[in-house]
Amino acid sequence: MTNNNLYQQAVEKFSGTKIAVIGDLMLDVYLWGNVSRISPEAPVPVVDVCRRTSCPGGAANVMRNISTCGGKVIAFGAIGNDQSGEMLQKELADLGVDNSGIVTSAKRRTTEKCRVIAGSQQLLRADFEDAIALEDDLREKMVYQIENLIESHAVNAVIFDDYAKGVLSAWMLERIIKSAGKHNVATVLDPKPKAGGVTAVKGLTLLKPNRSEAFALSKVHDTGIGRDPADDASLALAARKIYEEWEPEYLLISLASQGMAIFQQGQLLNIIPTMAREVFDVSGAGDTVAAVCTMALASGCDAETAAIIANHAAGVVVGKIGTAPIYKNELISALN
Repeated sequence: MTNNNLYQQAVEKFSGTKIAVIGDLMLDVYLWGNVSRISPEAPVPVVDVCRRTSCPGGAANVMRNISTCGGKVIAFGAIGNDQSGEMLQKELADLGVDNSGIVTSAKRRTTEKCRVIAGSQQLLRADFEDAIALEDDLREKMVYQIENLIESHAVNAVIFDDYAKGVLSAWMLERIIKSAGKHNVATVLDPKPKAGGVTAVKGLTLLKPNRSEAFALSKVHDTGIGRDPADDASLALAARKIYEEWEPEYLLISLASQGMAIFQQGQLLNIIPTMAREVFDVSGAGDTVAAVCTMALASGCDAETAAIIANHAAGVVVGKIGTAPIYKNELISALN
């Protein structure tokens, strides 16, 4: 049997996976239009808006990718008591996502990212958010629910999706990872190494930063941009430093046009070349990788195989405009 057939069999098993996703929920809003003149008030283009669309973003985009690939999702995160929160809840429900774990905070707005697109060119992004620590009682409520799901064997994996908006904290991950370790449940973190992001926790199944995040996490200076990743001493040092502090079972570093590097115990396992043919928009590609890689792990794949399948998925979504998910049939076609 060829590798492609093995990968496709793994994707077919995605429909049996149940994933809990906890992190920073967002609503991605797009204003689509055309530019034909410059404003007389300032040297900026005037966009004649033709339509408005919205879709789940941030951790909610991870949830969307799992759903469009056939998996079951239980959502955990925070929204505000506002129209954007209601819209996000509806869009997730329309995808078949279980919203019972989403909490409403009176102290924050639902995070909204509004992008203005003229033709295929993004002109502007406006962010509406309150990146403050979520109330501890709401955090405790979500952790308790996830622990119960793990202990009752109701989920195969947990994804932590951190955009440093204040939902996640280290103590939350430590408790969930401890429970997951007892019940053979995979745990995956997509980190954001900046103020408000989760500090180092040990015991993850997979830690998935991109290149810039990996160097920020490790506090190593990046001297290898453009170099073959297999011979990049600074990348190898960053991986070892991350392993010393975080001790994940696997480390998967996205390298943009150079593909991905996967490490075990700080040692390089493989460089996986990019599968992208055309790149129109990288928005949400990291979310797709986190979702697909976790589903593959939950389906019984080893980490290297899971990364290869996720790499194919990323190659598809960067060829789309806007925050777009991968669909199961698209992924199988890409694997062919």
